[in-house]
Amino acid sequence: MTLPATTSPIPPAAEPEWLTSLNTAQRAAVEATEGPVLVLAGAGTGKTRTLTARLAYLLRTGKARPGEILAVTFTNKAAQEMTERVAALIGRPVENWWLGTFHALGVRILRRHAELVGLKPGFSILDTDDQVRLLKQVMEAEGIDDKKWPARVLAAIVQRWKDRGLGPENINVADAGDFAGGRSAALYMQYQNRLRILNAVDFGDLLLLCIKLFQRHPDILSEYQQRFRYLLVDEYQDTNVAQYLWLRLLAQNVQGGASHICCVGDDDQSIYGWRGAEVGNILRFERDFPGATVVRLEQNYRSTGHILGAAAGLISHNEDRLGKTLWSADALGEKVQILALWDGEEEARWVGDAIETLQRQEISLGDMAVLVRAGWQTREFEERFMTLGLPYRVIGGPRFYERQEIRDALAYLRVVAQPDDDLAFERIINVPRRGIGTATVQTLHTLGRATGCSLMTAAIQLCTTDELKPAARRALAKLIADFDRWRDLSRDMSHVELAGIILDESGYTAMWQADRSAEAPGRLENLKELVAALAEFENLNGFLEHVALVMENDGSTEGARVSIMTLHGAKGLEFDTVFLPGWEEGVFPNPRSLDENGAAGLEEERRLAYVGITRARRRLTILSVANRRIYGTWQSCIPSRFLDELPAEDIERSGSPGLSAGANRAVGVLREMRTGWQRAQLSSSSSGGYAPDDIYDEIATGDRIFHVKFGMGTVLATDMDRLTIAFDAAGEKTVVAGFVRKA
Repeated sequence: MTLPATTSPIPPAAEPEWLTSLNTAQRAAVEATEGPVLVLAGAGTGKTRTLTARLAYLLRTGKARPGEILAVTFTNKAAQEMTERVAALIGRPVENWWLGTFHALGVRILRRHAELVGLKPGFSILDTDDQVRLLKQVMEAEGIDDKKWPARVLAAIVQRWKDRGLGPENINVADAGDFAGGRSAALYMQYQNRLRILNAVDFGDLLLLCIKLFQRHPDILSEYQQRFRYLLVDEYQDTNVAQYLWLRLLAQNVQGGASHICCVGDDDQSIYGWRGAEVGNILRFERDFPGATVVRLEQNYRSTGHILGAAAGLISHNEDRLGKTLWSADALGEKVQILALWDGEEEARWVGDAIETLQRQEISLGDMAVLVRAGWQTREFEERFMTLGLPYRVIGGPRFYERQEIRDALAYLRVVAQPDDDLAFERIINVPRRGIGTATVQTLHTLGRATGCSLMTAAIQLCTTDELKPAARRALAKLIADFDRWRDLSRDMSHVELAGIILDESGYTAMWQADRSAEAPGRLENLKELVAALAEFENLNGFLEHVALVMENDGSTEGARVSIMTLHGAKGLEFDTVFLPGWEEGVFPNPRSLDENGAAGLEEERRLAYVGITRARRRLTILSVANRRIYGTWQSCIPSRFLDELPAEDIERSGSPGLSAGANRAVGVLREMRTGWQRAQLSSSSSGGYAPDDIYDEIATGDRIFHVKFGMGTVLATDMDRLTIAFDAAGEKTVVAGFVRKA
């Protein structure tokens, strides 16, 4: 049907304060209501204010009734906040509009048309635990060993397919991978069939089934296209393929009018590629919607001029971006401090001292944050802050020693040190799974209470009787034998080496190596950091005593506290003072991201650095060290390439007294080596090969060399421009000569 004619815009004399107070770009984004609109909202440019003003403007001018607006947010909290803000602007509650997350809106549509996708209206929505249990049932029916092929891993694979808009019928051989011998696609099909029988869906289905509904029933799609005259999408740079397809279907032209879609986002802050986000969705907006209006929000109300200058200079090195430059009407403020220190311990000590100095100047701890690239980096800062008595909080996750994998590993070490530690023994008796179930544990408890002995002693006794099933008895006997052997090793072996052996021989490390969830690599890094932390203590008992005291540290949430979090967790937040530690090659940019995604991975890492810089309002310090103990091994570090990309006029470099002139020279040499490697790379890239250029050094067997990715090593053999090198940290590799330099 034809939509009613809209009323005239608000007369100038009657314009509300929320409209007149907008800057020129913000107002343009609000009033550009017709046709497709892309609002590039830079960090700190008043995006939320602009979004709510646009919705209020549509309602105030009569361009749309509430039921004709579809507004998509990424969190329920954002949806609630937007509803309240719009109601406050227009002076009345907003009812019957479609505002919510992708999942919430998908459910709303599916409830109306459940039968058309093979469901009943009262279908259930499975959470992650239910999904894993159902997948486990499907795998058991197929005789697949859950210990070798965990159902949780299959759940992650299925979710990734659904995020890409792929049903089981769309999975090809290449997509299937090697999980369960290449049977993942067949398991996906059986899982979907089981969901249908149970009249249930998982979160991935909420959009996938909507897409199928729209594709198979054009009349239903047309109904929604005509219903939603205006579409608004927040955080568009974080949409995945399924979300993109869902939006494109709803935003297509329909007879009698066009849906006016407005997508708001920042391509420079697209940092969630690892969980399915496609930065290409926002980059190709103008191709997807020809004739689109693009509005850039560039006036920043958060940060000083020098901080914005540093951010702009850094992100300008990315090629895949739409382009904008943040600026501020405020003063330039303090320059960004670039600090070179000797090692990670001095880095944590310097940050702690700086925070105490600011605190004495009556700057609140709640306005300070330490933002790290990886979770394992938090440990040294937590240890230092606890030594100083500085209240802190870890945002987005537990404190280091409270993390699941750390607690598990500590439980193994506690049982080695103290066999009668029942709480530790019970925690890991079946982690990883070794066939010791709840019934066996209950039997141990029963015997322990009856005889007044520990669980370990009860286990030793039960292994000589027939109370337990043979499989459980064998598994328990093996675990007891392992602990006996590890205790014997502890007499002649360093506690650091012993910890690594325990984690490997127990199967705990392999458990996380087999896990394909997004969290698994970070958990493995944390375990390596735990082993490295042991080296700071004389023996295992000393370390465990230290951890026990650490865990007793005040965990209350009252009062101002320094925030510690990862850069990913900091998106959307802001602080007066920000510290960015660990800006070294091998830490940031993250080598795993570069290995897996190449140039695209580097650009996402640079966007992550940009996000970190733009969290700061007044003061920003970026730190790098010349030496860092990474997973128990001391490594000479090269300052991150991102430091070289910061504009000289916006930064101030300095070194700590702890960084000697010799160390400063070493850092300079390492940077020059990396710069040489970059020149070689650029020279070779023009021809698409790796041929060394005129700065190539002749390298012979036995030479000590440096490689930007693998670090220091010794040349074992040469073959033309191919070198076989034994790297100190990465093992034996074959590399191209043009990418190494003599050390």
